[in-house]
Amino acid sequence: MAQLRISEAAELLGVSSDTVRRWVESGKVKGAGSGPLGVDARDLARFAADQAHTPDPGRTGQASARNRMKGIVTRVTSDQVMSQVEIQAGPYRIVSLLSTEAVREMKLEVGSVAIANVKATNVALELPDGKRA
Repeated sequence: MAQLRISEAAELLGVSSDTVRRWVESGKVKGAGSGPLGVDARDLARFAADQAHTPDPGRTGQASARNRMKGIVTRVTSDQVMSQVEIQAGPYRIVSLLSTEAVREMKLEVGSVAIANVKATNVALELPDGKRA
């Protein structure tokens, strides 16, 4: 059985270690090992998927993108043709490259609220230091 330390589980889900301990104590997540030192990694994945929800990105109509993150524009760098727009969406920094014409039409500037729609056909994954698949 794959297991994670309580602190690792907390970091992955963006909650405190105390929250993870309460989940284990209440039976929401299976503990692993002897005592409350870890959690069952597969059960944590199930729990995370059950708890996941797509935050309301605001009124945008219908869209097929599932990875939509509402954030605030923190930087805009433009030349005559292309612009780089950085958005902070919760703990995530998202960088988008788009035409300077689009940036002007959308009136994107530092402090603007924007929704990043992430659609990718290729997602690269890596393991944290010291971990093996």
